[in-house]
Amino acid sequence: MEGLLDGIVVLDLGRVLACPYAATMMADMGATVIKIENPKGGDFARDYDDVVNGPGGLAAHFVWANRGKESVTLDLKSEAGMDILHRLLDGADALVSNLAPGATARMGLGPEDLRRRHPNVIGLEIDGYGPGGPLSHKRAYDLLVQAESGTCAATGYPGMPAKPGPPVADISTGLYSALSIMALLLGRARGVMQGPMPDVAVSLFDTMTDIMGYQLTYTQHSGIDQEPLGMSSPAVAPYGAFGTRDGQTVVLGTTNDREWQRVAHEIIERPDLADDARYATNPDRCEHRDELNAAIESWCAQHDLAEIQQIADAAGIGNSRYNLPSEVIAHPHLQARDRWRPVQTPRGEISALRPPPVITGFEQLMGAVPGLGEHTDGVLAELGLSHEDIAVLRSQGAIGPSYQRSE
Repeated sequence: MEGLLDGIVVLDLGRVLACPYAATMMADMGATVIKIENPKGGDFARDYDDVVNGPGGLAAHFVWANRGKESVTLDLKSEAGMDILHRLLDGADALVSNLAPGATARMGLGPEDLRRRHPNVIGLEIDGYGPGGPLSHKRAYDLLVQAESGTCAATGYPGMPAKPGPPVADISTGLYSALSIMALLLGRARGVMQGPMPDVAVSLFDTMTDIMGYQLTYTQHSGIDQEPLGMSSPAVAPYGAFGTRDGQTVVLGTTNDREWQRVAHEIIERPDLADDARYATNPDRCEHRDELNAAIESWCAQHDLAEIQQIADAAGIGNSRYNLPSEVIAHPHLQARDRWRPVQTPRGEISALRPPPVITGFEQLMGAVPGLGEHTDGVLAELGLSHEDIAVLRSQGAIGPSYQRSE
């Protein structure tokens, strides 16, 4: 199947997540993504664990964020390794990186370098805090930026801040990065972009302060730092998680006054609460959140999950079941909608979830997860290097050892 980005070449000069995630999204859409890795171990996310087809298998982080790529090992501290990288850039459309602050400039891959030597390449650089500020020099990881941006303060419970489980900063930055590259590619194709391609800087901090838009806007205009409420929201009430008679947890609630009336009348059968002026508007209900939660909690404790969800569905009230990851893997909704696909890895086939966009007449490619340096020889051969040339590079340490597939 031909990909929507067939013919687009992206060089992935990244590690762990934000950059690799952006590149994987483009690989799923059909771009050729060449992952440049250090010959001595490669992307260190390869070593986070060994649970995938393990023990002694692959790392879950790496498998999730690196399918559909070609792995090429290059020692970018060597002149020969950098020469190969520049030859790859001659045929590339984009270079995505998330190295330490200032690293690309020191390597001669900064924005001015790319405009001069590779004007057709979109240079997208992911970093922690963006250039021009007092934190620009700092290394940054997902948790660090979530703390700095206020995200942890908006998560957890009062006095007990928490990091959201998924690496939200890395994932969201990867999404913005992929979107930026695709927009520039479209602009180029339409003739909107003239001359050298612009460089793009996407920081984890700017991404997370954007995602914190509601909280920051609220505090900016109210002067109040809202307290986190666990599995609830300070913005609306009632809205949260409640234990059921059969030991499950149901999540339900309201987002407007009409829904509150239906909850009170049709679900918990408390018309007295529906008619009480103290709960008439959402700000009123937020002020009296604990009272309403207690009423809903009491009702849920007398009913099984299935009954609660049936009644809530009939009343037009959103609801869900609290699930563990192990339960999500076996989720009937994923099975019914055929969301799992086989993906090849150096340790055998695995099942992976399809990307979220469902596009009529097209299915994302979801290529294999590469072994370290698996495609080095093939990619260099496409550049016109002979077996002898490749052997010399290998003897110099400019590229990694010849790839041997593990059994």
